Amino acid sequence: GTVSTRCAWSTARQRRANAVRADGREARTGFTVLGTYAVPEPVALVECRLETGRTHQIRVHMQAIGHPIVGDDRYGGTRAAVPCPRPFLHAAELGFSHPATGDEVRFASPLPADLTGVLASLGGDDPEDG
Repeated sequence: GTVSTRCAWSTARQRRANAVRADGREARTGFTVLGTYAVPEPVALVECRLETGRTHQIRVHMQAIGHPIVGDDRYGGTRAAVPCPRPFLHAAELGFSHPATGDEVRFASPLPADLTGVLASLGGDDPEDG
């Protein structure tokens, strides 16, 4: 799927956060559900692809479609049944065109131990097919 909204800084004073707002800048995020977990609470493992680069874009977009990031207390993703030490976000792959050569540059990184522990608490690292 794709989430396409306009994002701008929230006017709420209690904390600095981005929000979907008509006066914001265009933001697009592609996403694919890689799998789902039913226990202890329904959650999904999702791959996101940024088409634009707004602050907190993935966090804002997942909240906007009713699926905030597990462990993300700023954007409503805290779930008592799924303890997570931080927002469950990981850049598995980053890529860009090198500014001097124009060559494609790519970096990959495995899921870190704290997040693999969260997956293990959901019943393993193999989600049900999404």
